[in-house]
Amino acid sequence: MKETRIVGLLIRDRIKEAGRTQLMLSKYAHLIKSRLGFHELNENTCSRAGVVILQLTGNPQEWQAFEEDIVAIGGVEMQKMSFIY
Repeated sequence: MKETRIVGLLIRDRIKEAGRTQLMLSKYAHLIKSRLGFHELNENTCSRAGVVILQLTGNPQEWQAFEEDIVAIGGVEMQKMSFIY
């Protein structure tokens, strides 16, 4: 049986939390198969909130450590989906 895990991160204040979030994403880069990030942007403003969607790969036991480190960052909310096939 295989599992695919999709993790969504809401970064409430990118200016404040982007650095710590990026450190965790770099630390666990070996688990990240795909990464998509976006935030609202227009001519005058760049949103302080942002969303990152990740597809995890590798050892599912390591996913738990990654998820614990991410939720320990203040101002970052995580949601996840698992597909087992």
